[in-house]
Amino acid sequence: MPELPEIMVLSRQMNKELKGKQVASIESKQPKNLNMPVLDFTKIIKGKTVAGIQARGKWIFIKLDPNYYLLVNLGMNGDVLYFAPDKKAPEKYHFKLTFTDKTGFTITFQWIGLVHLVAEKNLDKHKLTAKLGIQPTDKNFTLEHFKRLLAKRKTIIKNFLLDQKNIAGIGNVYVQDTLFRARLHPNRKTNTLTPQDITRLHHAIKDTLNYAIKLGGLAYEKNFYGRHGKLTIDKFLVGYKTGKPCPNCGTTIIKTRTGTAASYICPKDQPLTPT
Repeated sequence: MPELPEIMVLSRQMNKELKGKQVASIESKQPKNLNMPVLDFTKIIKGKTVAGIQARGKWIFIKLDPNYYLLVNLGMNGDVLYFAPDKKAPEKYHFKLTFTDKTGFTITFQWIGLVHLVAEKNLDKHKLTAKLGIQPTDKNFTLEHFKRLLAKRKTIIKNFLLDQKNIAGIGNVYVQDTLFRARLHPNRKTNTLTPQDITRLHHAIKDTLNYAIKLGGLAYEKNFYGRHGKLTIDKFLVGYKTGKPCPNCGTTIIKTRTGTAASYICPKDQPLTPT
């Protein structure tokens, strides 16, 4: 599933290419991806202008003037690909948006994704995005803010990080190295974290995500131009490296479970019981 780094890369590229362009038409081959009938969707969006595009956790927010947002979530996996008059659009897609200058983009979902058109005045009522937590790349994601988020919480730390209502954009891929950098076991309870643990975790979140963004995201995900990211498995610290040596101490990395999800840890550097 694309997480914040992949969505950040996509949104920046989309903003560069699409800002200021006017919508000419849309095509939906899978209407259940939309939040309204195709005819209504088309009637509202046609003629609107892209005012800006930004990432919001695992969502792409496309601001349309006047007074609307196009919200895109790629679900488990999907490609958002740019096309221009001199570049043929992909033949297979579920959603296609074309601008008046004949450029545009297609979206192909590998699993159910969403393309929602929401009036700006109703954005705070959109059930899937209205309660998204702070994004780690936000300037307001300070250590003090993070401490307030954790205050009086009694859950396991991995679940806390994956809950999009707490922090938007972290999924099971990037949480692995985040917790390793912070030297925290995924099943540690939040109320057992020391001030030093919290400081390390705050830095680890930002370091892990910024590293991935710098590399253009995961190697198996495509950016807006169809190019793959450069974050390959060998660049992970412990994530998906069962049986490999810990890069810090050499202890064998193991795979464990956190609820129904897999976790990859160094049992020496990430003890369940605080030392």
